[in-house]
Order: sequence, then C-alpha cells, then structure tokens
Amino acid sequence: MHSSKVFCFHINKLPLVCYVWQRRIISSPHSICNDVILVKSESFNHYRQQRQQQRIASSSAQHTSNNNNAKSTPPKHDWNRAVSEAERIVGYPTSFLSLRWLLSDEIANVALHLRKLVGSTHPLLKTAKHLLYNGKNTMQAWGLIVLLVSKAAGHSPNISDMEQDKSAGVLHTQRGLAEITEMIRISHLVHNSLVNLQKKKNSSIPEDSPTFEDMTFGNKIGLLTGDYLLGHASYELANLRNQEVVELIASAIRDFSESEFIGERDQQNNPLPSKPETNNISARNIGANNIDFDESDCARPLNISKVMGIPEKEWECRNILNAGSLLGKSCKATLKLAGQSEEMQRQAYLFGKHLSLAWQACLDAEPFQATTLPMDCTFSLVSAPVLFHLEYDPNLYDEIEKGKISIENVDYIKIHKAILQGPGLKKTKQLQRKHTTAAMRVLENFPPTDARTALENIILAMQDL
Repeated sequence: MHSSKVFCFHINKLPLVCYVWQRRIISSPHSICNDVILVKSESFNHYRQQRQQQRIASSSAQHTSNNNNAKSTPPKHDWNRAVSEAERIVGYPTSFLSLRWLLSDEIANVALHLRKLVGSTHPLLKTAKHLLYNGKNTMQAWGLIVLLVSKAAGHSPNISDMEQDKSAGVLHTQRGLAEITEMIRISHLVHNSLVNLQKKKNSSIPEDSPTFEDMTFGNKIGLLTGDYLLGHASYELANLRNQEVVELIASAIRDFSESEFIGERDQQNNPLPSKPETNNISARNIGANNIDFDESDCARPLNISKVMGIPEKEWECRNILNAGSLLGKSCKATLKLAGQSEEMQRQAYLFGKHLSLAWQACLDAEPFQATTLPMDCTFSLVSAPVLFHLEYDPNLYDEIEKGKISIENVDYIKIHKAILQGPGLKKTKQLQRKHTTAAMRVLENFPPTDARTALENIILAMQDL
C-alpha cells in the first residue's frame, strides 16, 4: 500500500517542498516492518551547499584565531590529567592509601583514633588531610614516578617471565618497591607532625589543660602510625632479597634523620635559616659546585660542610636530604632490580633528584603568589624565596632571629611583604626551571615510550602550576 503527502516549511528562510512517500510492507501476517520515510527536497542541494560554505568560513576563522592564541599564550598542561594518564599506563594509584590499605585492621584503628583529634590543633590532622587530598597541591605520587621510570627504562632480557607484570610492563619487585617508597615517605611526614611538649612551668601549654591532653594523644597516634608504616616498609624491603637495594633505601632513611639536624632550630625543632654569608669569596667558589652524593657510592653521607649561608646550596642540601634522596635512590634501585647498567641507574637517580627539587621549588613559591598572606597561614622559613631574599637583604634576618624560641614569634606578614618586593620569588621560579630542565634532559637518555611521555607531561604540568 502506498500513499503520498506534500509538506512545505521553511529552514533559515529557505522554502523547502518535500514529497513524502509512506510505504508499508507486510511480509507475513505476524511481522510488520516500520514505516520507511523517503524525503525528496527540491531546494535541499542549494541549502546544503550554502551551509557547507558557512562551515568552511567559520572553521577557517576559528583556525586563525587558535593560531593567534597559540602564538600569544602557550597551552597549559593539566596536572590532574597528566597524573591520570600516567596511572593508566602503569595501572597504579597516586597513593598507597588504596582500598586494600583502607580496609586493613591497622589503618582502620588509626582512623578511628584519629577522629578523636577532630577539633584540636594537632599538626597530625593537617598531615592526614594532605595525604588524603591528592590535588595539585600535593605530590604523594612518588610510587607512580618510580613505576614510570621502571617502565620507561625497561628491564634486562634475563628477567624470567614469572617476575614480570605483563599488564603493566614492570616487575613485581618494582611494584613492591614503589609501595615501599610511599610508605617511607608518608611515615616521615607523619613523624614530622609530632609536637615537642615542654615540661616547664612557663610552657605555653599547661600540663593539666585539655589542649595538652590532645597534643599528647596526637603524638601517640602519630608516633605509632609512623612506626607502623616504617616497620612494614622495612619488612617489605627485606622481602625484595636484594642487599644493594636495601642499602640504598636504608641510606635514604638515614638522610631523613640527618635533615632534622641541619642548622638552627626552635624548641619545636622547626628549621631556621642560616645567617647569609656576605663578601665571602670561598663561599662563592663553593656555590659554583654541585651539592650531591658521591657518584661512586651514593650510600655515603652527603657532604654538607661549608654550604650553610649560601642560599641555593643550603636549600639544595636541605631538600636533597629531606626528599630528593628517597626519590632519587628509589629510581636508581628500581633499575637495579631490572638489571640495568650502572649508567642508566645513575641517570634514574639524577631524574628523581631533580624532579623532587623542582616540585619543592614549586611548593615554596606557592604562598607568595598572592599579594597578601591569608590569615593563620605560614610558610617555611627555609623555603627558597626566604633564603634568596636574605641574600638580597640580610637585615631581614633580625626578624627571623625572633623565632629561635618559637617560630610563632616571627612576623610572617612582614616577611611575606618584604619578599614580594625583592627578587626572592623570581629566583625561586628560575630555580624551578633549572631543575625541570635538568630532569627533561635526563629523560633524553631513556628510549621513547609512553611512560617517558607521561613523565614529560608531569614535568610540563608542574611548570604550569
């Protein structure tokens, strides 16, 4: 059966006359096909050509606009997207606080007791917040970096198939080392959140006050949590059954401890900067040399003599011991597990060290991006902008000396305002670019892979933060 109808309507002021044929086909008494509508337009071809020309003109204008914008402002790289892409490549979350850890009895008990600190001012709460919040302001993705370096470098053909994680392209021991690295890092952060309670009559916190009880309880939780993580990391490290790797990671733990005894400290063990050296020719000569571990044996202690008071070298010394040592030696250890050459292991160490220093420079510059310091907000007195400004204006050290009893006596707003008026922030950004460039240069020694590309994207995203 056939029937036809005629419709006339307008599209963009163009009259279209459509002839519609409706045909129904019955193939059997029990099956009926849907209507098939055939449309024929007399002026549709003209309308289609006109729309196509408009689209071409619009596309050309958009392309020209994009080119002009690309010339004026380079595209920004998204940090979260770079990390998510890296996770997809190695199949590893950004933090060891994955589901299997959150559901374990030990972590569940810690979380239960940690709730009792809610409402107090114990630093452990702030540390826990930063560990659980994996935004652009934190970098707990150290295990992810270790795995990306592992996959970018590959492994020796002598490695048996049983030791390989075929889906991720890394070894099972390398994945274990990545978790060990994050456990050690987080245990260090948790231990650093402990409060030094002074048993004195003139103490700011009386022993019989509720605040003192909260601080004592928080110290117990922080100490036990940090010890548990460090102990479990040591157990897993021994299970790798590689003595050289154990020595490397153990030396990184030693560096953590050593970093807590550099320079002057207040009563809470918060670091204070050294008085800047002025008109010292020997200091300038030392500043021209790199501060790093012995290339022949990076397990030896770092030589920190005669670097205090030289802004860039003091900053590098503090942060290599506090962070760069662990990430650099973990990257070296993961290639040792893969049977790579000594030269590739050295390049992996340099990459981890420069990446951690670049990230630390990024974090140091963050509080000085705003023209005013927010209420109840502080910054490290040994951060790069502060050290660089002390070299520019040594008189500011008089204000910092007020913090020898407690850094709370320091006028942070005054220091923040002075640094914004000096070259400290600019030199910090230059310091960040120096280490990001060095990290990118090291990556050129790795074969071109998707893991290497992911590492490059992370570095580029770090520069745009």
